[in-house]
Amino acid sequence: MSEYTKPIPAITPDMKPFFDAAKRHELVVQRCRGCGAHRFPAREICSSCLSRDAEWVKVSGEGEIFSYNVMHQVYHPGFADEVPYAVVVVKLKEGAKMNSNLKGIAPHAIKIGMPVQVVFEDISDEVTLPKFVPREA
Repeated sequence: MSEYTKPIPAITPDMKPFFDAAKRHELVVQRCRGCGAHRFPAREICSSCLSRDAEWVKVSGEGEIFSYNVMHQVYHPGFADEVPYAVVVVKLKEGAKMNSNLKGIAPHAIKIGMPVQVVFEDISDEVTLPKFVPREA
């Protein structure tokens, strides 16, 4: 792995199962045991039914672009070589929404509803990040 110069997310106790799965190149989200709703990031209470009972489950990694923003300014020096780049909100097939990056496409070619698939970027011995790439519909 080359030196990673971008900010690295903190692995909090609530999010450790997510980062552990990402190291195995698996995408997981929380699923409410009360109503079955999928959610991300981890939170204590289900926003659909208010249950506190949840489990981490593996999901398909397939989804679509729900929203995105093209960054034209350098807000952190680690991103300087990538401007412009897109920050996307992916709505997973299972319903949870996740912020990430979309690789393999020019930022201004991104479309709402575009189908995507997860890929994983190993950035350190401790952290692997899910990113997304376009996929055929």
